[in-house]
This record gives sequence, C-alpha cells and structure tokens, in this order.
Amino acid sequence: MANTYHVAKSGNDSNKGTKENPFLTINAAASIAQAGDTITVHEGEYREWVKPCEGGRSDSRRITYQAAQGECVVIKGSEHIQKWEKVDGTVWKAVVPNCLFGDFNPYKEIVEGDWLLLPEGRSAHLGDVYLNGMSLYEADNYEHLFNPVIKKEVLDNWTQEMSPIKNTEQTKYLWFSVVEDDNTIIYANFHVYDPNIELVEINVRKCCFYPDKVGVNYITVSGFEMAQAATPWTPPTADQPGLIGPHWSKGWIIENNIIHNAKCSAISIGKEASTGNNDRTFKKDKPGYQYQLESVFKARKIGWSKEKIGSHIIRNNVIYDCGQNGIVGHLGCVFSEIYGNHIYNIAVRREFYGHEIAGIKLHAPIDVHIHHNHIHDCSLGIWLDWQAQGTRVSKNLLYDNNRDLFVEVSHGPTLVDYNILGSKYSLLNDAQGFAYIHNLFGGKIERLASTDRATPYHAPHSTDVTGFAAMYGGDDRYYQNIFVGGRTPDVVGTAVFDGHTTSLEEFINIVDAQQPCDHREFHVTKQPVYIADNVYTNGAKAFEKEAEKLDKPDFDAEFYLEEVDGKVYLNITMPAGFEAFKSNPHNTKTLGRARIVDADFEDFDGGYMELDSDYLDELAEEKTVPGPFACLKDGVNRICVAE
Repeated sequence: MANTYHVAKSGNDSNKGTKENPFLTINAAASIAQAGDTITVHEGEYREWVKPCEGGRSDSRRITYQAAQGECVVIKGSEHIQKWEKVDGTVWKAVVPNCLFGDFNPYKEIVEGDWLLLPEGRSAHLGDVYLNGMSLYEADNYEHLFNPVIKKEVLDNWTQEMSPIKNTEQTKYLWFSVVEDDNTIIYANFHVYDPNIELVEINVRKCCFYPDKVGVNYITVSGFEMAQAATPWTPPTADQPGLIGPHWSKGWIIENNIIHNAKCSAISIGKEASTGNNDRTFKKDKPGYQYQLESVFKARKIGWSKEKIGSHIIRNNVIYDCGQNGIVGHLGCVFSEIYGNHIYNIAVRREFYGHEIAGIKLHAPIDVHIHHNHIHDCSLGIWLDWQAQGTRVSKNLLYDNNRDLFVEVSHGPTLVDYNILGSKYSLLNDAQGFAYIHNLFGGKIERLASTDRATPYHAPHSTDVTGFAAMYGGDDRYYQNIFVGGRTPDVVGTAVFDGHTTSLEEFINIVDAQQPCDHREFHVTKQPVYIADNVYTNGAKAFEKEAEKLDKPDFDAEFYLEEVDGKVYLNITMPAGFEAFKSNPHNTKTLGRARIVDADFEDFDGGYMELDSDYLDELAEEKTVPGPFACLKDGVNRICVAE
C-alpha cells in the first residue's frame, strides 16, 4: 500500500513521518520511500542536497516529491553565514570551517572542462556569495575587492554568443576566497550593506535534488523553489550534474518549480561519468570530438536505450540566473518532452564562457519534443547539437537572445514549426535534414557546412547507431515562413541557399555526371533544398529559385515584441495580399525523407504527422497563411503570445 510521508521544519528525523509527527529533512523521507509513495514537504527553507535512494517502478508507480499545496518550500544548496568581521572600509571577511563543505569545497573547485574558453589567465570557482539573493561577482584577486570597477577588457571581450552585462552596477559587489587547511576565508565588498544584518549566503553543495547513483527511475518533483547550487561545467563529454536532475535514469517529471542561481546548469537530463569525464581537458591526447564519439558507444554498452534511459517530462518551470544552461543533456535526454517553461538570464554574467551554453542545450536529442517554452535574455536560446533526430521544436517564443536557435552537426529528420524567433540573430544552421515550417524569423540566418566532423545517425525512434556522415548543409525544407529583415545588416531569409539544387533527382544527376563517382563528389555537390510559400519583408532575401513566394522587400512590417503588465505582445504589419497568399498544410507525405538518415518526418510513435495547429493551438483551415498564426491578416496585427 502506498504511503504519504510529511516533512516540516517543526519535525524530527526520529519521527515516523506522519502529518502529526513529520520528518525534519527531505532526505529522511527519501531514505524510506518506495514505489508509489508520496513525500509532502511543508513550508520552510531546507538546506540540504536531496538524494533519492529508490525510484518508482513505472509511470503509474512513481515516487512523488511535492511541496504542500499553497505553501512556499525552498531547497537551497547554500548556507547562511552570519559572523562577518569588517576588514577595511566596506570589505568584510568570514572564516568558514572546511568541515561545513565535507569532501566538496566550492571555493577550491574551479569551473573547468571541455570546450570552456573563458576566463583566461585566472580561475573562476564554483563557490558564490549571495547578498539578499543577489549573486556577487568573483574578484580576480584580493586587491580587486577595493577597486570594484568592472574591467574594460571584460566589457569588450564578448562575442555574438555572449550577451552584454545588463546591470553593470551589480558587478561592483565582489567576493574573493582563500582556502586553508582547516578554514576557508571569504572576503566580500558589500558596500553600504552590513552582512551581519542582511541575508548573506554562500554555496556549499553541488546540487539540490540529484541522486548520487544512476538508475533511480520514475521520480516526480513538483512545486518547489530550488536555488544556489555549486554545479560544475557540463559539456557533453563529462559527467553532467545539475541543480536538479535524474542522473542517468528514466521517467522523471520535473514540474511547476522555480529554479535559479545554479553556478552552471539548472536542470540536467544528461550524461554520467563512466562514459567519459572531461578527458580532452585532462588527458589532452585526443580532441573532444573524438571523446564525444566514444561516449556514444560507451553509453550503448551501459544500456542507452528507450527501455532504460530518458523519457523525462520537464514542464511549467521558471528557470533563471544560471551561469551555463537552463536545461542541459547529452544522451540522457532522449524521448523526453520539454514544455511550458519560462527560461531567462542564462549565461549573461560573463564570469566564464564556452561552447556549451543555452537556455536549452541538448546533444543527441532523439525524439525530443520542445514546445510552448518562453526563452529570452539568454546568450543562446535553444541549441540542438549532434544527433538531433526525430526532434520537434514547436510553438516556442524566443527573443532578446544573442541567438535564438542553433542546430549543429545533425542529420534530421527534425521539425521546427510555428515558432517566433524574434531576436536579431534568429538561426545558425550547421545541420541538414531539417524542416522549417510556419515560423516567424525576425533576424539573421546563417548556413554552415562542417565536413570535418562526421556524426552518428540512428534507426528511426531508436538509439541504435546505423551510420556516420559529414555535415554538407542543405536537404532542408523552408515552407510557409515569414522573414522580416531590416534589424541587422546580415542576410535574413533563404538566400543563404543560393546555388543549391532543388530536387534529389537533380542532385543525383550532378553527382553521377562526375567520373569516377565516389565519395568526393558528394562533398562538393550542394544538397537539394525545398523552399516555397514564404513571405519576405523589410529587405529579407528569398532563395534564387523559389517560385511561389510573397516578396515585399520594400515593405516595412513594423515588427516588434513588447512586454506589458506581465504579458508579451507580438506586433507586426502584413502587406496587402497576405491573406490571399495561402497554401495547404504540410505533413509526413509532403515533407519527404531526410536523405542521409533515409527517414520520414513522422510522429514520435512512427505515425503520420499533420501540421494542422498554429502557435495558439488553433486548428488550421484547409489552406492557411504563412507564419505562426492562422489569424494573421493584412495590415496591423497585435497578438498576445505569452502571459
């Protein structure tokens, strides 16, 4: 018979965990919970790393951890530090016994690992100091504490992936630490604040809710606030612990939580350590690319399959103020669904930087459905990297990111439909076999080809590896999209595919005409692209061979997004004739097959797929206008797209 255990700040771990006699810690309940049980946690602040010992048996016999209805329950990876001593002026220090940290001292551990690029010439630590919830910046050295001005080279040293710091005033609040044999000394410049009066917290634990062993399946975590964890850098070639995550398991549901201030990644549905842990960084004998290939085969040997791994649901969470990712995963993310999440302020502090950052950053997202998410003010919105296959990115709102969507070294079939890509850099396409249908592109589009990195592809709806291929670019479909130029001097539109063939037959004929015919001809012959029924405004440029299009390069669409009273509105003006420019909805049959994988654009269960509902989940008519909304009309449009 299923049990319900209660946890409360008035409890005691020697109690039985009833509502009348609750446990004091969540871990006490976790230590005895079995499949089918529920753990209800009552109002209060719980400073512990919850490590579930057992998982559920199935989706209907899971273990549920839930905040009591209507009560504020906070799990923190930090501790409150109160004994501060003034050093000089506004700089204070606290002496923290190392026994507080156990075998993991975040002020000794540094941000390091594969594909980490910055900082150069110094180390960033996993520790952090919080003043009334605000994360302070780590000083380069002790002397820097007394000169709390952000360095010019830090302001100048940013790329298209790195957002400019919005609140430079915040950067004057600095901390610095010295780790000794028995104590860690933390210095901080609090300026006008007295740390013995204000709430000052420091990172202590690596995670807030994360098993310390793999295979803890079918867990639900619902309704908590979780914050302030010293999570490490999580590239795809490493162990990937997050502030919360399933740790190489199956069937977790992470829902209705507020998650913030993870040093690196907030929610991890990713890899574990036995398949490789930053070997490029520490061994230095092979490129990270090679180690990442190896991790795929190592994962297969330890059970990477639909039966054992993935199938997680991450929904309706608010995720913000994290240093690397809102949601991260390699291999462990397969067959999952990510929807209804609000993700913002990810990797914008610029304390460190590398190639593995985004609101959502997934490697090998096989049959993953990413939909109805609201992602803004991130260094990168959504990044699908390596082996995106059977993936669907649908009805998401992205804006004010340095880039909205990056698809990299993947072969498809992957569908990107009914999204609003509202940033000045909408899409970096370094993949093939994708279909872009009914999207609104408000910024730059870039196309790349990576012929020096062959990556795996799989049998449909499976982790079975069936081959490898280079990334030639093309084999993409662009149907029924709206492209709005004018907000960037770069190319907006499908003209980036000029020079490509337009059918598989044409491609094959060109290849066959070259003698002798072998693999080299496939490297130099541009793959076909399928482009039709798109709208171009504000100087956006169409593919040279697109016959059916509404091309209005001189028309000003007056496109912008605005936030009013907690809601986000899309404003766009469409040219005369737009409402009459309709075409039939696309489906599995009309989209054809992805060439390299030889697989159809189909539903996650292998069934027929029809693109028949728009961003607002309104059913499409027999014929519909381009863009994410079936209701778009000639002239001025104003639509609420988030609330």
